[in-house]
Amino acid sequence: MKLLENSIIQLRALEPEDLEYLFRWENDTTLWQHGCTLAPYSRYELKEYIAQDSHDLFTHKQLRFMIETKADHAVVGTIDLYDYDPIHQRVGVGIMIDSDFRQKGFAKQSIALLSEYVLSFLGLHQMYAYIAESNKISLAIFKQSGFECVARLPDWIRQNNVYETVYVFQMRNK
Repeated sequence: MKLLENSIIQLRALEPEDLEYLFRWENDTTLWQHGCTLAPYSRYELKEYIAQDSHDLFTHKQLRFMIETKADHAVVGTIDLYDYDPIHQRVGVGIMIDSDFRQKGFAKQSIALLSEYVLSFLGLHQMYAYIAESNKISLAIFKQSGFECVARLPDWIRQNNVYETVYVFQMRNK
């Protein structure tokens, strides 16, 4: 089996054709609560982001993959590495599956492929994810994917003027 793919999906670099997917997802205000987005992105900004993406984790400290089915090349979501720390050899992980493709196993498969890439191929020491307490599906997926809950951060994020607890999940290279 090749790196970053299995028999069902592949994780691939951004293409210019992905502009409309990114525009829809980045501007979906229901998803903003799971990240740090405070304002919409223009098509121009996203087009520039795609054009300037060198797909180099070591330079930009982040890396985005599109999740695509192998059978029909449907784009089902995106999985990101962010805040790469070269000294401590760790990187954050974020994932978003389009609402039309949820609960079909794509998230778990993507996390498994990304974990193999990060821990084995890149040889990093650890991956981590911050997950809000209300995001029960993500909590379950990361647990099932071999991540361990290592911390609880009370009142860590504010959503609709209410503070919410966030859990830190970690997968270490053993």
